[in-house]
Amino acid sequence: MHMIFRTLLVWLRRHRGPKLGIHEVGRLRLRVVPTDLDVLGHMNNGVYLSIMDLGRMDAMQRSGAWTAISAAGFYPVAASETISFRRSLQPWQRFVLETRIVGYDQRAVYIEQRFVVGGELYATGFVRAKFLKRTGGTVTVTELASVTGADPSEVNLPEWLARWAADVAMPPSRVSAASEWP
Repeated sequence: MHMIFRTLLVWLRRHRGPKLGIHEVGRLRLRVVPTDLDVLGHMNNGVYLSIMDLGRMDAMQRSGAWTAISAAGFYPVAASETISFRRSLQPWQRFVLETRIVGYDQRAVYIEQRFVVGGELYATGFVRAKFLKRTGGTVTVTELASVTGADPSEVNLPEWLARWAADVAMPPSRVSAASEWP
């Protein structure tokens, strides 16, 4: 619930920033607020992932992709996420969230997101995002490209990121996946 106001603010400001190309870096200026903090007084690790949602939403809106996918009946979901921390963000600290698409596979888009203060990298996260059809099923990257105008050949998925996605993949939702500990 604490992210709803930020989400609305990003949505309302979607026309304020410069238009983005689908593979350009989007930058969203933010500040650490009290609801972001954990008991140690710095931004909670889970909040970083929630704020990354805002960066992806902002980039999709300013590139025109959001309008295109919505009109096609598609919507995005995070399939896998990972984040590494270098420094902690402190109360009221300003930071920039940088977001860009770094590659594609047959069924997903890979996004890198960076938390930056004064040009210094504080944390970096990667998201493997899939797009689903409101009528059911997964959108292929070919379908996504035809709707958004993206050219997947403009970016090359790093090999390590493709390995990471394979290593952390969950079983498909249509098959049983019992929680069994060894």
